[in-house]
Amino acid sequence: MTQHLAELNIARLRYPLEDPRVAAFVKALDLVNGIAERSEGFVWRLKDESGNATAIDGFDDPLVIVNMSVWRDVASFENFVWKTVHRQFYARRAEWFEIMEKQHFVMWHVTAGEFPTVAEAKERLDELNKHGNSDRAFGWSHLPEVKLWQHARCA
Repeated sequence: MTQHLAELNIARLRYPLEDPRVAAFVKALDLVNGIAERSEGFVWRLKDESGNATAIDGFDDPLVIVNMSVWRDVASFENFVWKTVHRQFYARRAEWFEIMEKQHFVMWHVTAGEFPTVAEAKERLDELNKHGNSDRAFGWSHLPEVKLWQHARCA
């Protein structure tokens, strides 16, 4: 069975989406999401009828936004995260998002053709926070074949 890579990244906004202090982030969503969808190895991303996932509530907090996607492999995802304009917005995250006390990013493998639900992704994130890296829920540090994340100092 072919396996793909799923990822969930949550973030807690410093201000509501309508606030001018996060306008640069909101304005960039379509650009960054479009680049993701055109990237080599992209399979799927969570979105609603608006074309993004900012209104999808899976964490009982209106300031928490969800990003979830599926990629053919970790190399494809790594290239998108660290070798596209996404990296520039990642570098500005402190302007728009609070520092989270727990892990807020998790990856896991899914069978090709299957797409995770927010509830499943939340379970994977909870598992990572409780037990650390495993084959069921992991961060960048669990994948020895990827290196670009180390320059950004993330887990």
